[in-house]
Amino acid sequence: MPVRQPTTPAVSADAPAEDALRPPPGSGSRRRRWMDAERLIVPAFLAPAMLFIAVYLLWPIGQTVQLSFFSWNGVSPVRDFVGMENWSRLANDPVFWLAFRNNVLLIVLSIGIQIPISMALAVLLDRLHNRLGKILQAVWFIPMLLSTVAIGVLFTNVYNPNFGMLNRGLEAVGLGNLTRAWLGEPETALFAVIVVVIWQFVPFYMILFAAALGDLSEDLRGAALIDGATERQYFFRVALPALKPVIGVAVTLSIIGSLKYFDIVWVMTQGGPVNATELMATYMFRSAFRANQVGYGSTIASALFLTVLVASLIFMAWRTQRRKAEERG
Repeated sequence: MPVRQPTTPAVSADAPAEDALRPPPGSGSRRRRWMDAERLIVPAFLAPAMLFIAVYLLWPIGQTVQLSFFSWNGVSPVRDFVGMENWSRLANDPVFWLAFRNNVLLIVLSIGIQIPISMALAVLLDRLHNRLGKILQAVWFIPMLLSTVAIGVLFTNVYNPNFGMLNRGLEAVGLGNLTRAWLGEPETALFAVIVVVIWQFVPFYMILFAAALGDLSEDLRGAALIDGATERQYFFRVALPALKPVIGVAVTLSIIGSLKYFDIVWVMTQGGPVNATELMATYMFRSAFRANQVGYGSTIASALFLTVLVASLIFMAWRTQRRKAEERG
């Protein structure tokens, strides 16, 4: 009687490969646990920064807006709720609108004078790749290294009508009829202060533009010059369009900084004479901490915050629309 041989299942040649590709038991749950842990890592690292922003930025803003609806001297435990009275007073306050106008003028002159001068100095530094360029860069950056109070005191003495360097210099060159009390006359005080503000911040934007120019490919410049372009044509037709994003950042910073500027104006004039150099920040400080009208000072601070926010959003939206239009064109 023939004996039946036991049959064995056929083994595919690809079985070892399939076994190698098959995940080991329990690996799916480990992968899910790892993905869950990854989702917790980002919030864990962001939590300290978000807590800092909430405590030192968002909460003070909320408190300031809340105080704008109260009448409070900053000391008394009692705060009188006055509703929109402070805001109504602000809308009809001629000093506030004078301060607002001065801030707008500071923005216009900062963008119109400060940024072109900074760009010109940056282009000069970009062309001087020698020891002279390094020396000029170090010298021109000195204003950024000085404290604001020191700069204010320095230029207060420069503008002094009796022994100031400016009037002495004008007399020395035969222009004594132009001497005046630069910080004491409403017609000249604001412009004298703005000159100091521009002098202080030109080095910052100069370094910003110099770094951007340094990032441009030297091959791009060489190709333009080989094609017959002059240095001027290269700058206006090649380099300047490439610097548009950096210029946009500089303009944004200039707008924000000009709207909330305070220190040099306070050191040099404290908003005088006759509110001629008053800015929104100096008026807020004087109302809250000199006149002890913390509620009204908070109203000015809230208006300043809203002005900075709206101006920044408008400019950023304009930049975005313009960039999209250029991409479509």
